[in-house]
Amino acid sequence: MVNYASDRTGAESVVDAIIAGGGRAIAIQADVSKSADVAELFERAKETFGSLDILVNNAGVYQAMSVAELTEEEFHREININLLGPLLVIRESLPYFGPDGGSIINIGSGASRSHPPGFSIYSASKAGLDAVTGVLAKELAPQRIRVNSVNPGATLSEGTKEAGLYGVDNDIEKNLVAMTPLGRMGTPGDIAKVVSFLASDDSGWLTGEVIFASGGLR
Repeated sequence: MVNYASDRTGAESVVDAIIAGGGRAIAIQADVSKSADVAELFERAKETFGSLDILVNNAGVYQAMSVAELTEEEFHREININLLGPLLVIRESLPYFGPDGGSIINIGSGASRSHPPGFSIYSASKAGLDAVTGVLAKELAPQRIRVNSVNPGATLSEGTKEAGLYGVDNDIEKNLVAMTPLGRMGTPGDIAKVVSFLASDDSGWLTGEVIFASGGLR
């Protein structure tokens, strides 16, 4: 089940890739910060797939701004999607996991530890998600549901491109690469491998972990 907020074309391309690889998939539009949308999301999932084994909370937004520029609107936008959203999704997901439990993987951010200037709201929202991961790992363990977080560092993604964090002769990208011990920006594939591990039985003894997939960036 591929959830999207506004990019239907992008979501459908992911669905097409999954189907081409021999899987089954559907794309569903939903705003994860709204309970009604989240409920509909899981109803559609149940109709199509029956039960739930793996949940990846990947929705996230950010906007660089100094504290002097901070607005209530931007605070609530980021907190609602980045922190309230995963909580609403996890709450709604619980009846859909079977007796064998499953794996919940939150996509956090290295910003929860590195605290980059201009990202006070975003860093706070992702630090909150780290805390949620730890709490729910303990809370949901009796249901055999594992909860972990993957926190990327500087990563080449649609979001970082739109934010102007990388590109030809981009000084921000050069600085990020210089600060990263492994000497490059991360890729979605780098993060996907860690998520796949946490989704698999190979990580069956891991819960409550926050894994910084950042190339060593602190």
